[in-house]
Amino acid sequence: MEHDEGAGKSERSFGRNARKALFYVLKRSITLLITVVIGVYLTVLVANMGGAVDEIREGQIRERISMAVGDSPEFRELSSEERREIIERRVERERRRLGLDQPFVIRSVSYLTTAMSLDLGRAETLRSDSGSARVRAIILERLPPTLILFGLADLILFFTAVVAALFLSRRYGSKLDRLIVGLAPTSAAPSWFYGIFLMLVFAAVLGVLPFGGMVRSPPPAGVLPYMLSLLRHIILPLGAIVISGVFLAIYSWRTFFLIYSREDYVEMAKAKGLPSFAIELRYILRPTLPTIITNFALMLISMWMGAIVLETVFNWPGLGSLLFRAIGQYDTPVIIGSVVIYAYLLALTVFVLDIAYSILDPRVRLGAKK
Repeated sequence: MEHDEGAGKSERSFGRNARKALFYVLKRSITLLITVVIGVYLTVLVANMGGAVDEIREGQIRERISMAVGDSPEFRELSSEERREIIERRVERERRRLGLDQPFVIRSVSYLTTAMSLDLGRAETLRSDSGSARVRAIILERLPPTLILFGLADLILFFTAVVAALFLSRRYGSKLDRLIVGLAPTSAAPSWFYGIFLMLVFAAVLGVLPFGGMVRSPPPAGVLPYMLSLLRHIILPLGAIVISGVFLAIYSWRTFFLIYSREDYVEMAKAKGLPSFAIELRYILRPTLPTIITNFALMLISMWMGAIVLETVFNWPGLGSLLFRAIGQYDTPVIIGSVVIYAYLLALTVFVLDIAYSILDPRVRLGAKK
């Protein structure tokens, strides 16, 4: 009987916790969605310069139609007034088709809804490698290179910094520790700065690595040659990202490890004769992980923001270089589409790290009231 009552309480407790977790996930998802919507709408306003870009588009439409009518043999016999009327009718028809006859406020809301649904329309000038003008096709073609570069850089940076910080926390005040402390301010320089420096040394002077690109041109046939070419081309941008953040991360995380390594329970574990590896993993690393994850999340966001210049420097065919080209050519649909993808990626990163934070820190409860 007591066993049945205990099992019932356990089931009710599990149900309550599951409902709290579900409610928290829904609430957090809605909050992030609202943030993304606000960010994307501001991007729509900025990318269109308050409607000025649409006026530029109207001018381009008028110029294109005027040239087409002027070059057409069937309209040469018409008077200038008749040709002007034909041009005006065609311009007006094109304006209605593109929605440019509506006030900018209404157009901006329409741009927002299509962007949020990833129905991004057609690019103005840019095209995908396959020749498609669909913004979705252009972005999906550029998304994998960015994920490969920054995903691999994030993993290397995280594990390198954690291992090095744990190592230095046991050697506080050593020459290596002082060296890392001295190098920490170098992380103030962005990754593209180190990218240019590495390019000068290893590509221009030594000539052992390529200047840029993702693979050699033309792309090698076969999976293995392609992967080897990719590995050779990714070394410099990957190194630039890691160098720009690793020293500050090691310095910051080593400080957290030092603080926790002086706690009483750590000294007690040492007195019991537990191995150093077990003490670091269970009593030092585990309590500091929530703080490290938060630090790492902020670092990820800053890295995403630096992708535009870094990818442009290395001619890396990712979202960053695509956005740079779109801004230079006033390709509003591609600009909005790129920012939407970035917004979704950042929101997803924050959401996953938020859940990971609650798992790593037993003091945090999903959906718990303060």
